[in-house]
Amino acid sequence: MAERWALAVAEDGGVDVAPLGPDGLPAGPVRREPGLAEAVRSRPDVARWVWRSTAETGPRLLAAGVRVERCYDVEAAETLLLGHEGRYGEPHSAAAALARLRGGPVPPDPPQRSAEPGAQSSLFEPQAVHLVHLPLSDLLAVYAEQQRRHERAAYPDRMRLLTAAESAGMLVAAEMNHAGLPWRADVHREVLHDLLGERYAGGGEPRRLTELAEEVSAAFGRRVRPDLPADVVKAFGQAGVKVGSTRRWELESLDHPAVKPLIEYKKLYRIWVAHGWSWLQDWVRDGRFRPEFLAGGTVTGRWVTNGGGGLQIPKVIRRAVVADPGWRLVVADADQMEPRVLAAISRDPGLMEVAGRESDLYQSVSDRAFSGDRAQAKLAVLGAVYGQTSGDGLKNLAALRRRFPGAVAYVDDAARAGEEGRLVRTWLGRTCPPAAGAADGAEEAGLPQDDPSGLSDSVDHPQEWVPGYASTNARARGRFARNFVVQGSAADWALLLLAGLRQTCADMTAELVFFQHDEVIVHCPEEEAATVVAAIRDAAELAGRLTFGPTPVRFPFTTAVVECYADAK
Repeated sequence: MAERWALAVAEDGGVDVAPLGPDGLPAGPVRREPGLAEAVRSRPDVARWVWRSTAETGPRLLAAGVRVERCYDVEAAETLLLGHEGRYGEPHSAAAALARLRGGPVPPDPPQRSAEPGAQSSLFEPQAVHLVHLPLSDLLAVYAEQQRRHERAAYPDRMRLLTAAESAGMLVAAEMNHAGLPWRADVHREVLHDLLGERYAGGGEPRRLTELAEEVSAAFGRRVRPDLPADVVKAFGQAGVKVGSTRRWELESLDHPAVKPLIEYKKLYRIWVAHGWSWLQDWVRDGRFRPEFLAGGTVTGRWVTNGGGGLQIPKVIRRAVVADPGWRLVVADADQMEPRVLAAISRDPGLMEVAGRESDLYQSVSDRAFSGDRAQAKLAVLGAVYGQTSGDGLKNLAALRRRFPGAVAYVDDAARAGEEGRLVRTWLGRTCPPAAGAADGAEEAGLPQDDPSGLSDSVDHPQEWVPGYASTNARARGRFARNFVVQGSAADWALLLLAGLRQTCADMTAELVFFQHDEVIVHCPEEEAATVVAAIRDAAELAGRLTFGPTPVRFPFTTAVVECYADAK
């Protein structure tokens, strides 16, 4: 049995398959199978399948009860290779890659299908996927050219590992979408009732929001709409209080009776809009929430979800994430992941020594450079990563540079390259877009957007959306590039963590159900929980060795075995 087989879905629903030799060329005749599931199920010993897109094949195979060990996702590889070549944003479909190879007109990528609220089952039906039929011979021509392009990469072995990791991530995402996150609708409703009170007929604001709106209006002495930031700013102005926005940090600095009910209103309004009764009806079915995870959805390689706000579940709403009877949720958080990644990629001896301990990294840094002031040490490390290089940040950075010069120089060099418009890469080769002609907006790049309503107090990881204006702001791009080499390398490491954990779970009943930047949740029978905890630890260490090579850096996790997600923190 060949180690690799390639498959291509034909227009008539049949599937063409062929074994591949070491050179990536067919090692046997092309065979026609009646369907995708039959083609894969009849060849259980295949080590790796080469196909156009896991988005096409993964959900259909899982719906038929078929699991594959590994895959090579041609379109995921094309995205990575285009970025590596400084061509981020060009069409990445297999059809586009074929057109470039043959010198023909390059077709645009098909629009991404939007997840449909209330119809999650459609995610696993063949007609829900935009099928692009590419003959197997054409697919293999693209695949062969991609192998040559990997050889031309700055570090070919790392780039091949990155492509394998990204392909594994696509499989993990498909399986997580299929499994769904356990969700108790009855508990969710109880939480909403406790927070928001009764619902009024006609879909208006629930009782508690109405009461708070009345308190805000009473404090101003006139009718004010707290859900309209412009109305609130105007009301403060008329009361003689100058305020630039309704951000929480700015409101908290004011001395006015409207502040307390306004802040409470904003918090509850956000929950009502983002995770209220309508959200529950739209996104939770049969005891599962399926937000549709998209691996590599951002420039840095971090994941996003295509609907449902799956990566922004408020802590109070996590009370509804409850394991099935007799099962547990193993919730694991990577400890101080980004500073540890910085140690691994910079090879700074002092920081690697500190990051080689499983103890508190920030405390160790503070003992060396900040006279035991842990808070100051944390600010300094994060300031180096995220680009806080003015005021106290500059002073902290200077102290950090004296003790860990290699680490600070590494991110400084990345920032300088970013400012100059040069390509900046993660340790494995994921590449930050060039300064011009790449990501023309955060939305196009698949990055989180700020909240135009002003009701959100912050955007999770705001550095993710810096590329939206990086092409015209050199300093902003420098700050993003500084963070990119760390955050992107962390995302690469996380992919290999997931791949290793997925491999272990394949021999168990346990299922991966959630992943967010540095946090993973496994849903498993109670008797498997201890094994899962050990598997996460082992996968983290293996991912560290595979990603960064031999270093003393450790990647510990804080792990909780709970029945309810909210109890993990």
